[in-house]
Amino acid sequence: MDPKMPKGVLFDLDGTLLDSAPDFVASLDSLLKKHNLPKLDPNIIRSHVSDGSWKLTSLAFNIDMSDEKCPALREELLEEYESNLLKYGGAFDGIEEMLASLERDGIPYGIVTNKPLRFAEPILINEPVFKNCKTLICPDHLDAIKPDPEGILRGCKDLGIHPTECVYVGDHVKDIEAAMNAGTQVVACYFGYSLQVHDCSKHILGANHPNELYELILQL
Repeated sequence: MDPKMPKGVLFDLDGTLLDSAPDFVASLDSLLKKHNLPKLDPNIIRSHVSDGSWKLTSLAFNIDMSDEKCPALREELLEEYESNLLKYGGAFDGIEEMLASLERDGIPYGIVTNKPLRFAEPILINEPVFKNCKTLICPDHLDAIKPDPEGILRGCKDLGIHPTECVYVGDHVKDIEAAMNAGTQVVACYFGYSLQVHDCSKHILGANHPNELYELILQL
């Protein structure tokens, strides 16, 4: 391995490696139909996927996340989503080739996500693109989630590398903050669900398409 290359890469999942928005759109459509409510604009759903299921539930039912009805409605959404995993979504175009390039260069990768293990693990098992993922870190494994650096630091440990030898890739401001808090290099995904160019420092490299990720990772 070229000594200038990173020794490992950690990725966020939704909006970074995985286009899960179509599964969430289908799940919310089904749930809202059961409650005799109109569908949400798919673009609104897409823009909030990386904000998590509490936010999606709040948007769908026009209630605050602290509303006493929110937990039960959220669980209904999660059950719908669980039944739709990978039915409509999957790895973004270009991700398979990017991961294959990392593997060719001997650079291991893992995933650090705020997605619960209940959903993330079946995705890794059933999406062949992720077959060589070396570690999966979910909130179930941690005391604190992103933007806390705990998950990234644990991922680095699992890969056997120091944080300064790692690149973290994500599509949410919490990903950028977590990477900075952990002391890793960072690449922003502007093709994902949340980040816009103006959200990040001009010093942070950003990809507008997954096929740009490999070259950006090697620049760090």
